[in-house]
Amino acid sequence: VQLQASGGGVVQPGGSLRLSCAASGAPLDYYAVGWFRQAPGKDREGVSCVSDGSIRYVDSVKGRFTMSSDNAKNTVYLQMNSLKPEDTAVYYCAAYWAGRTECAKVPRFYDYWGQGTLVTVSS
Repeated sequence: VQLQASGGGVVQPGGSLRLSCAASGAPLDYYAVGWFRQAPGKDREGVSCVSDGSIRYVDSVKGRFTMSSDNAKNTVYLQMNSLKPEDTAVYYCAAYWAGRTECAKVPRFYDYWGQGTLVTVSS
């Protein structure tokens, strides 16, 4: 599976961005797909993930971020609203074959990674 993340940019606090993760090489039906982020000097953090239609979020983004999938396009999205400066990071999408199990929010489970896309929240 090859993953291509896009959609990052610079936005003011309170603004919105939508990240896309386009997959090729295999349909994502039985894969867990996760969004992760890494700020300078910090560990990579799980933001959200989806597997078999079930979505999980880290507490810090609940109510602000929404993950969705378009199976026809084999693409996963992360809609980010009410962005805060602390959301600034490089965002990555990743995947692993999960069958129908719940997705993992930790990076070590993920076998396939896209390149990062930088999100900067600043006034």
